[in-house]
Amino acid sequence: MCGIAGFYCAKKHYLKEPARYESILSSMASVQRHRGPDDEGIWLWEHAGFSHARLSIIDLAGGRQPMTKTDAGQTFAIVYNGELYNTGELRKDLRDCGHTFLTSSDTEVILAGYMEFGPEFVKRLNGIFAFAILDPVKDSLFLFRDRSGVKPLFYTVRDGEVVFSSELKGIFAFPGIEPELDRRGLNEVFSVGPARTSGCGVFKGIEEVLPGHFLCCSQEGISDRFYWRLESRPHTDSYERTVEQTSFLVTDAIRRQMVSDVPICTFLSGGVDSSLVSAVCAAELKKRGERLNTFSFDFVDNDRYFKANSFQPSQDRPFVDKMVEFLGSRHHYLECDNLTQADRLYDSVLAHDLPAMGDIDSSMLQFCSMVKEHNKVALTGECADEIFGGYPWFHRKECFEAHTFPWTMDLNARKVLLSDDFIQFLGMEDYVRETYERSVAETPRLDGDTPEEARRREIAYLNLRWFMQTLLNRMDRDSMYSGLEARVPFADHRIIEYVWNVPWDMKTRGGVVKNLLRQAGRGHLPDEILFRRKSPYPKTYDTNYEALLVKRVREMAADSNAPVMQFLDRKKLERFLLSPSDYGRPWYGQLMAGPQMLAYILQVNFWMEHYHIRIAL
Repeated sequence: MCGIAGFYCAKKHYLKEPARYESILSSMASVQRHRGPDDEGIWLWEHAGFSHARLSIIDLAGGRQPMTKTDAGQTFAIVYNGELYNTGELRKDLRDCGHTFLTSSDTEVILAGYMEFGPEFVKRLNGIFAFAILDPVKDSLFLFRDRSGVKPLFYTVRDGEVVFSSELKGIFAFPGIEPELDRRGLNEVFSVGPARTSGCGVFKGIEEVLPGHFLCCSQEGISDRFYWRLESRPHTDSYERTVEQTSFLVTDAIRRQMVSDVPICTFLSGGVDSSLVSAVCAAELKKRGERLNTFSFDFVDNDRYFKANSFQPSQDRPFVDKMVEFLGSRHHYLECDNLTQADRLYDSVLAHDLPAMGDIDSSMLQFCSMVKEHNKVALTGECADEIFGGYPWFHRKECFEAHTFPWTMDLNARKVLLSDDFIQFLGMEDYVRETYERSVAETPRLDGDTPEEARRREIAYLNLRWFMQTLLNRMDRDSMYSGLEARVPFADHRIIEYVWNVPWDMKTRGGVVKNLLRQAGRGHLPDEILFRRKSPYPKTYDTNYEALLVKRVREMAADSNAPVMQFLDRKKLERFLLSPSDYGRPWYGQLMAGPQMLAYILQVNFWMEHYHIRIAL
């Protein structure tokens, strides 16, 4: 993967000041160097400039960017972040159209495809990507993002000038663009965070290209077009055929995403999702006489403190051990201690340019940095729960009937530290309700659905649009901050399209959560793993970690210049710090309870301080 950035304005002539704008491009690339530590490049044209920080995975020697191709005296340019999993098929089709290729890079295939077919070529891509193409014939900039939103792409527009970047920090490297928060941004942080409204860049004036969309930027302005959307259709396959097709799509996606010129590895938790990915990868590598590297994550002495609950019914280690034996993989047991995950709270803010998921993020960031010592590419089991209905809120009556986001049903938990005046200013209930209703209204409907089936679709859509996006953001930022490429086979759009229309009864046949995926995995995994009850990403249960956070929050509150304190009530904060934490009732998702609330506040404070954020109301 890589970090891309650039700018475009039809009314400017950047080549009149090449040194100035080349310096800006270099700065935009350098702040994203973690995403691409292997190489760096810039390209400047009269109306546009591109920068690129590269992590070399495919065509290590020939895939340098920005990349250009010339046709009839016109030079087209691209900067690209991602991986294509159908490069071979596309290259063959383009060769049949008369194109020749100087590299084996997927970047050149995308650029040639655009030159041949225009922006509609994006519909043919199977992969994870965000890329920009400069079309000199149309004097236009095109910004594309993959269907599932795996790869990020932010942008802002000022006086007709478009500035874009993989990460927000790249935009702030452009002169004159400062980080500002308005009421909307504050609501994104405190009312729905760590989630984000799709397309919202949180900072004032900054947006993100929507998944499955592309922007056309020209002298006439900016147009936003979708090239892919979920569609609701009657499902006509039998149950047996549905299992068969799901099995094919999942295994095909995993095998496709193994393409790499460097060795791959997998994350392995011992759950059905990561185990299935690992099993398919291990079997494919075995055919080549190679052995798979696998990695599992936990916390120092967590077995001493672990307490089973409805969200985390069991620890991972016994199931990881069984899978390692089954796979014959070269396994690495990685652990994170209290001090490290607390210290890396701040690194995870730098990775996201936003407050993140507390220690759920900081620990993943640490694990990714440890994996990077062994491999540059990892396949993960992310997204299966959102697609196949694995979360508790798919099944619980109170979540099903609640007219709000099911992973945050009680806003009072979010208000516990905030001042009453700030709560009133935010209008938290109104913001969440309006955001929720807009999202629900986007749900692709199907005539003939019963009210119950229609509600199932709403919950499923919310999970794809919101919760999955939050976890994809986490995986991208934490892995890329470490120079690691994380791939998510379950986010393949073919799987999402197919499973979206599978009736709930088929997905949970026999009352078994994610039964469709479990049945599709038969022949790849032992039943003990296939039918293990879901257990999410691990977190520490060590109360010493909470004590460490309490100490840091007290130190923060004692600082008269701590920016987050303008939003907090000191008396509420003190009561919260004295009360025992509830580990069983998260305020966001399944994992973010009391300690994560403290971690989140520390992240918000560091974020505002480090980025010198101005409140613009």
